[in-house]
Amino acid sequence: MEFLMDPSIWAGLLTLVVLEIVLGIDNLVFIAILADKLPPKQRDKARLIGLSLALFMRLGLLSVISWMVTLTKPLFSVADFSFSGRDLIMLLGGIFLLFKATTELHERLENRQHDSGHGKGYASFWVVVLQIVVLDAVFSLDAVITAVGMVNHLPVMMAAVVIAMAVMLLASKPLTNFVNQHPTVVVLCLSFLLMIGLSLVAEGFGFHIPKGYLYAAIGFSITIEFFNQIARRNFIRHQSTLPLRARTADAILRLMGGRKQSAAAHDSDSASVVPIPEGAFAEEERYMINGVLTLAQRSLRSIMTPRGEISWVNAEQSEEEIRRQLLSSPHSLFPVCRGELG
Repeated sequence: MEFLMDPSIWAGLLTLVVLEIVLGIDNLVFIAILADKLPPKQRDKARLIGLSLALFMRLGLLSVISWMVTLTKPLFSVADFSFSGRDLIMLLGGIFLLFKATTELHERLENRQHDSGHGKGYASFWVVVLQIVVLDAVFSLDAVITAVGMVNHLPVMMAAVVIAMAVMLLASKPLTNFVNQHPTVVVLCLSFLLMIGLSLVAEGFGFHIPKGYLYAAIGFSITIEFFNQIARRNFIRHQSTLPLRARTADAILRLMGGRKQSAAAHDSDSASVVPIPEGAFAEEERYMINGVLTLAQRSLRSIMTPRGEISWVNAEQSEEEIRRQLLSSPHSLFPVCRGELG
């Protein structure tokens, strides 16, 4: 009981819980990306099993705390670089993060989507679970080593890890839904993964990169993405206020290539346009549909031809005069009147 009455114990527990949760936010994002590789029915199960196995793995790491303290002792040297156990773990973990982020970014940039109607393109269930466990191991290593220096009581560390993992399990599904609804966030987080992996490789070679630099870069990128999401939401809200007829006409014009370049560039991020082959519509068809859809924007004079400008044939003229008029006019049909246009 005296153990529980010590204020420093509770302070250390609270600090470690907050630390584990904060450091686990990026972990949850990447777990959501990995779970997206599976069919929808298996994603929740993969997150639950992966995080549960990761919990036991973290408890196992904490159980060998006495061994982890000695990880800074050099094991061997190569040229001017000496490597300890901690350096090797950082190096291998960084290489894994770089490889994983590069492959994921390549798939996103190449727009390789999974086939939701069939089982093709999905990853193996246990492969994804294994990747979740390995990814959690890489991200939790710094937190575990930090916990070793903060608290001297192993039960406090284990309690903090269990509480933080419970919070992560509860927050994993809402965060996954958010990530799936905002694809640009996925690309941003994969970029963070590249940056973190590079910093781990640098630390493995003995080049310490201050965490403040990483946090500043990540914070700035998140702020820009936050502004981007606000702008996109406002644009969608503005589009929803337009009349349905105007939105339909705008969509048809965009599909037919009848929109201005500036307008098409403005909403290139807000809507996916189905590509139409170049020869799908004849030039006359494009002109006709474009004229109909833009009819409301034209003036009355541009729609109706004034009586004095109508090309017509006077039946009282000679045959030669009528022939010259027909040959000089671009029209193929003419109204025929006698004397005057009535």
